[in-house]
Amino acid sequence: MKRRTFLQNSALLGAGMLASKFSFAEGINDFPVVRTPVDKRHFSSKLVEGMIKEFQKNVADKELGWMFNNCLPNTLDTTVYDESKGNRKLTYVITGDIDAMWLRDSSAQVWPYIQFVNKDKDLKNMILGLINKQSECINIDPYANAFYNDPTKKGEWFTDHTDMKPGMHERKWEIDSLCYPIRLAYRYWKETNDNTPFDDTWVKAQEATVRTFKEQQRKNGVGPYKFERTTSRGSDTLQVDGYGYPVNPVGLIVSSFRPSDDCSIFGFLIPSNLFAIVSLRQSAEILRKVKNNTALASEMEALANEVETAVNQYGIIDHPTHGRVYAFEVDGFGSYLMMDDANVPSLLALPYLGAVDVNDEVYQRTRNFILSDKNPFFFKGKFAEGIGGPHIGRDMIWPMSIIMRANTSTNDEEIRQCVQTLKKTHGGTGFMHESFHKDDPKKFTRHWFAWTNTLFGELMWKLYKEKPELLKA
Repeated sequence: MKRRTFLQNSALLGAGMLASKFSFAEGINDFPVVRTPVDKRHFSSKLVEGMIKEFQKNVADKELGWMFNNCLPNTLDTTVYDESKGNRKLTYVITGDIDAMWLRDSSAQVWPYIQFVNKDKDLKNMILGLINKQSECINIDPYANAFYNDPTKKGEWFTDHTDMKPGMHERKWEIDSLCYPIRLAYRYWKETNDNTPFDDTWVKAQEATVRTFKEQQRKNGVGPYKFERTTSRGSDTLQVDGYGYPVNPVGLIVSSFRPSDDCSIFGFLIPSNLFAIVSLRQSAEILRKVKNNTALASEMEALANEVETAVNQYGIIDHPTHGRVYAFEVDGFGSYLMMDDANVPSLLALPYLGAVDVNDEVYQRTRNFILSDKNPFFFKGKFAEGIGGPHIGRDMIWPMSIIMRANTSTNDEEIRQCVQTLKKTHGGTGFMHESFHKDDPKKFTRHWFAWTNTLFGELMWKLYKEKPELLKA
């Protein structure tokens, strides 16, 4: 089924999960058993199962315990495929209802488990395999955002007017597609001190990353990437001959598409550029300390410094109400777009990604703008308030934005409200979704969206360990 058709259909599913995927046997405390049956799970971790039992034992809110049991292991239960070859670990991680691996989604889906890799060897090998798989994908084409496991497969977007290759699901150029794998590899390295992923394949992927970033600074013309799609949906294609609207080469990096997979209006997407700064420096640290590749490390550090300077000069604007804040997109000519989108990297999620300090004054002013009616994609309704985006449309709030609001809050009451909002907007399913209607949580998109499920699990565990009082009903 095509993704757009699925999204339209799934909005009508309400609380009804697909019976072929989930069991509705009677569950404890009158909550139905909706987690994938044990014999159909793709991956099992005793450590994760232990976390679930501990959470359910010690958190009095049984509905949160039920949701935690469903959401935290959803990536492991349903999306992980071991494709190891000989001694080389390889892991393919699909996004959920779409049988393809996004570089962004797959990294984010396993992120909450990485803190436990030293306690679970299988979990460690699974993530090691994903890092290896991502490096191989980047070396196929650094401009692609999603891949199949079958290198010969030609999917539904193979007719896009771009340099498509077999094995690629989609070729939308998004900065964060190259940042997320670095974030994952860096955290894995810091947790394990294991240098195994950093072989010649990984170094080649880093070379492709810095080359692609530099090409998309567009200092020497528009560069090699162009994209057009035959579609009635304007945000699924690039304007102006497939290159997007013109930008002034001021040192920023063009992201033709956003992490929502919608096209950018002004090509310099500020949250993604801030993410790139962090990622370039993380990659440089690995290259310098593990590979002794000082030349490539220095090139990455210089690029990070250049982008940082450009963000500070062109990415911060004077808002008439909120003062000096980050713009969402700019073109380097003086035009800018004021909004935020729920997908991460977003302006809201910058501290979660380590891109800014949560107490930074510019960020705090930006956050106030984002969570106000000045943001055209901030919606308030009968059941919730939160950020959406053009990908699904008006009045559709993304749970991801509520999770990121909690992750970036320094106010306990705000965090508590986010938890209660998430609890009352799962549409009776026990899972997170891509989006839901502000006035009717049973009107939602994507019944199976592993990224947000795992993000929810990560937030719940963090609060359980750090601020358990905020999980009280």
